[in-house]
Amino acid sequence: MDGNFDYIIVGAGSAGCVLANRLTENAKHKVLLLEAGGSDKRFFITMPLGYGKTFYDPHVNWMYRAEPDPGLGGQTDFWPRGKVIGGSSSINAMVYVRGDASDYDDWRKAGNVGWGFGDILPAFKAMEDNQAGGNEWRGTGGPLFISANTKGRHWTCGPFEEAAVAAGLKRNSDFNGASQEGVGHFQLTVKGGKRNSAARAFLYPALKRKNLQLISNAFVKRVLFEGKRAVGVEYVHLGQTKIAKASGEVILSGGAINSPQLLQLSGIGDGEHLRSLGIEIIHANKNVGRNLSDHQGINYTYKLNVPTINDQLRPWWGKLKAGLDYLLLGAGPLSMSINQGGGFFKTNPTEPRPNMQLYYQAFSTLIPKENERPLLSPDPFSGMSIGLSNCRPTSVGEIMIKSSDAFQHPKITANVFSTNHDVEEMLEAVKFIRKIAAQKPIADLIVEELRPGPGVKSDADLIADFRMRSGTVYHPSCTCRMAKAEKDGVVDAELRVHGISGLRVIDASAFPSILSGNLNAASMMIGWRGAEMVLRG
Repeated sequence: MDGNFDYIIVGAGSAGCVLANRLTENAKHKVLLLEAGGSDKRFFITMPLGYGKTFYDPHVNWMYRAEPDPGLGGQTDFWPRGKVIGGSSSINAMVYVRGDASDYDDWRKAGNVGWGFGDILPAFKAMEDNQAGGNEWRGTGGPLFISANTKGRHWTCGPFEEAAVAAGLKRNSDFNGASQEGVGHFQLTVKGGKRNSAARAFLYPALKRKNLQLISNAFVKRVLFEGKRAVGVEYVHLGQTKIAKASGEVILSGGAINSPQLLQLSGIGDGEHLRSLGIEIIHANKNVGRNLSDHQGINYTYKLNVPTINDQLRPWWGKLKAGLDYLLLGAGPLSMSINQGGGFFKTNPTEPRPNMQLYYQAFSTLIPKENERPLLSPDPFSGMSIGLSNCRPTSVGEIMIKSSDAFQHPKITANVFSTNHDVEEMLEAVKFIRKIAAQKPIADLIVEELRPGPGVKSDADLIADFRMRSGTVYHPSCTCRMAKAEKDGVVDAELRVHGISGLRVIDASAFPSILSGNLNAASMMIGWRGAEMVLRG
């Protein structure tokens, strides 16, 4: 291939891999895919539980830090994002959740025509090869295999689910089916005991085509324009600055941090802010980088009187057995996510839909290890964690560049728990964790609550605790949000950047509002639907 392409995609993450696959189905389209990170052919990426090792690995992780946050007691939260082929789908916890159907209907009601649940359901079904089978909600035969995650889960998932039912939840065998509410098991993007990232499912099959070129370790510094039309990108590869031209479109798929960062570096953003950094204004739009939305999570940790995954993975002989089970059989705890059960619930029965996500882990990591998320070295006692995260927080933040230097990390201001709504619903949610823990049969397995501990009782203490112990669950979105009018967002319902031609943003940053649950599924879906829009012209 030469340096001229029909389409240039910036970012080989969840959405970018899908775009690369779909845009190259027709051999007449020449596509360049640029990824700032390197190869995903790494053992701890392929092994599902290996994401504990990639959590702090700068070779595959941007390793961002947010600004000190008053909502978190002044702490600076750690924000891992994938800097590798496959993006964050190569380092995430592999939980496959689409979001509540009403979330998408909210998108449509906000003026984004074509984004209601009825509009996007065909894309989800076409993408999926659901192990549990197809029906009116689920698809089979698509490129993305989704594990049902019904075998090999730790046996304590059963008592947890029974306790959740006793606390008032219903059982739900498919959070991506007719209803999201209830308790059950999470489906996973795992295939044959290996991580099934967007790269594995979508990109590598597409790379067999001659009309797709992937360049890894290619850091895009800016989008190039002729007037107000995007015509290419400038990037650095192997120490050399290069230019690639697109006769059709440039598509940003860098995610909720990198896409607004690149728009701002390219002269699209808050005009006053960009001028203060000496950046030439191509198009002023104050929404670029703003409206940041993210889920916040916390764990309550318990000591049990029965063995958990801690006992399997803590001793050297346990690690050896787990390693042999994985290498020889593709089975055991290393072949799964640590989030083996969970669900969705309402903090108040007057809520129209679930507003909290629940997680169960037969596992605990209270004892910190420096620069490591110790999933492979858990606590030296039988422990479990019941965690949760909010589904639709009302607190919003922003992503803003700090200089014209493309290599400098942007400023991430999360503004966590900055609304009374978010504080009040989190307070009710953590109380519900204790309600579950008090129910048989899980109550019979609990020796004691270790975090936050029984001494934390009052509302004020519970709030103080979750401010100090909460953190992102790694679902940033909405920083280039979709909106009918430019005054309200960055891209239109066709994902085209307002006021600019030849440029789209297709990733989670384009979500009009955050979804209920993990965002990887929807990020791949927006890549699938976005490709259809690009091909329509």
